[in-house]
Amino acid sequence: MTLSKLLMLLRRLARNLAARVLFGAVLALAMAGLAPEILPLVPKNWQGRIKPDAVIPILNVLAGTMLTVTTFSLSVMVSAFQAASSQATPRAYRLHLSDTTTHTVLAVFTGAFLYSLTGLVMYRAGFYAPETSVVILGVTILVIAAIVVAMLRWIAHLSTLGSLDETLGKVEAAASGPLMRAMQSPALGGLPLAPDAVIPDSATPVRAAQGGYVQFIDMVRLNGILAKTGATLTLAVLPGENVLKGVPIGWTMGDVADPDALCACFTIGAIRTAEQDARYGIVVLAEVALRALSPGINDPGTAIDAIHRITRLLWDCGAPARVPPAYPSIEVPQLRAADLIEDGFMAVIRAGADQPQVVGIAIDALVQLERSEWHEMGAAAKRAQGYALRHAQQHLAVREDRDTLAQRL
Repeated sequence: MTLSKLLMLLRRLARNLAARVLFGAVLALAMAGLAPEILPLVPKNWQGRIKPDAVIPILNVLAGTMLTVTTFSLSVMVSAFQAASSQATPRAYRLHLSDTTTHTVLAVFTGAFLYSLTGLVMYRAGFYAPETSVVILGVTILVIAAIVVAMLRWIAHLSTLGSLDETLGKVEAAASGPLMRAMQSPALGGLPLAPDAVIPDSATPVRAAQGGYVQFIDMVRLNGILAKTGATLTLAVLPGENVLKGVPIGWTMGDVADPDALCACFTIGAIRTAEQDARYGIVVLAEVALRALSPGINDPGTAIDAIHRITRLLWDCGAPARVPPAYPSIEVPQLRAADLIEDGFMAVIRAGADQPQVVGIAIDALVQLERSEWHEMGAAAKRAQGYALRHAQQHLAVREDRDTLAQRL
């Protein structure tokens, strides 16, 4: 396993609720189990000052309250995330599930409950000598301090948890990283594939091991496999694309020592993820705008906010860097500006064509993007302006509205 693949898995693990809660639980059990080992480090004149009767009531209170607080916090978390899913988009639910603040708070609460419960069991079972009470009290004070800090963070976090503003902010932040990396390292660091490239008949297809979304392509490992024999690889897919089992996802030219190892370099899963997918965040922001424009919600303000965020992302990404390819033996399809414009604006224009304030903001955004330093982005934005105006002219009944939009171009 290469370093890039390992880092991707570690990032996923760090954003996993169960993993963080499990870590808190293991830490709590370790603290309770290792308390007698710390006793020799305590000065002799302190060891007899604290009796078990002074510690056990505190552990009882912690065990009772932390179980209640953990259960309540879980119910609040689920309700907030479901609200975000219904108000924004189901894809936003996955982003909320990776909320590290919520994970840490729940890990502290669960860990405190398990620590206090384990301490009570150890006392009742006779595993703790009376002299150990001073160590247990010191550890308990540290646990209480962690609980206080976690509660303060939780109270502050609850004020925005699941809100539409927080959801949009999370989506925008999740979209920015992959998009910036795609600009800094075009074609995933490989050799950009020409749009008119033709695959020779002698090429050997690399077929998908399973169906689903391409989540991650391990370019380092691919390059290492190809370097052994001097073969080259032309990819047919980018991260984010849906593939079927057995369909070619690339073609090799030359001999490959282990063809099956090439397939193992592609992580394919049931859901679309944002590690290498530069388009995913833009798609989710557009989905939020579409949900806001639906008749059941009818919130054009949120749609306008989503358009502004999409515009900022596409403007800030700049143009693809002109850098030598790190993996010249791998040809990779290029990220197209037209696809980003399609993902971010076209569906919103169709949904909001009968609302002058929405389609007008979309046209203004496209006019701004026409001045992007990425020339392909400017050309795609220019084409989309005419598309937006034609849709608006078909749906707007008032002539003044149509004329006003035409003047924006």
